[in-house]
Amino acid sequence: MHWCPRFHAAYRAAGGALEYAAFDPLYKRSDEALAQAAGIRDFGFRQMVEAQVRLLLALVPDRARVDPGRMAEAFHAPARAVVERNRPVLERVGRRYRLGVVSNFTGNLAPCLDELGLARLFTAVSDSAVVGAAKPDPRIFLETLAALGAPADRAWMVGDNFEADIGGAARLGISTCWLAPPDRAQPAGPDPTARITHLPAIERILA
Repeated sequence: MHWCPRFHAAYRAAGGALEYAAFDPLYKRSDEALAQAAGIRDFGFRQMVEAQVRLLLALVPDRARVDPGRMAEAFHAPARAVVERNRPVLERVGRRYRLGVVSNFTGNLAPCLDELGLARLFTAVSDSAVVGAAKPDPRIFLETLAALGAPADRAWMVGDNFEADIGGAARLGISTCWLAPPDRAQPAGPDPTARITHLPAIERILA
């Protein structure tokens, strides 16, 4: 799930009543505001989640009925669980390959990875707000490849956003693995090299 539906689920769990269609544009506005928040580049993961909750609740019409602490925890706890579940996968893959992150983020990807205990696993961390280019712009992929010391034809991009991750990488000759639910239709664009429904399956693909 992408962040917007996850934040919507957290908002509903904390007492919010808006349906997703009404919540989505408010989330996008909060996302834009988060990128401009004072001190954002130093925010760890929990601080960033709490900041976005505050920004969202300033926009929704039923803010008085929503518990901000409960909403932040409803987003944060499952995210931490996903990290813990997948950490062993990254550790095993990292023993055989140099790993990098290519992310459209808000300038604070490095402190978030550090807080989550993942920073040590990655040789390269490319945050679009720091790089000055966002996926699918080739510049962010090329910067990551340079940091990894890898040519495009010796690299894999694993991602869930078809256009940004798969399309952007494929146009550079990078092998691609689309992470998506089995019922999600493939958009127009270059076929991914592989498709998986959960991250642990990447070990089978790389083998």
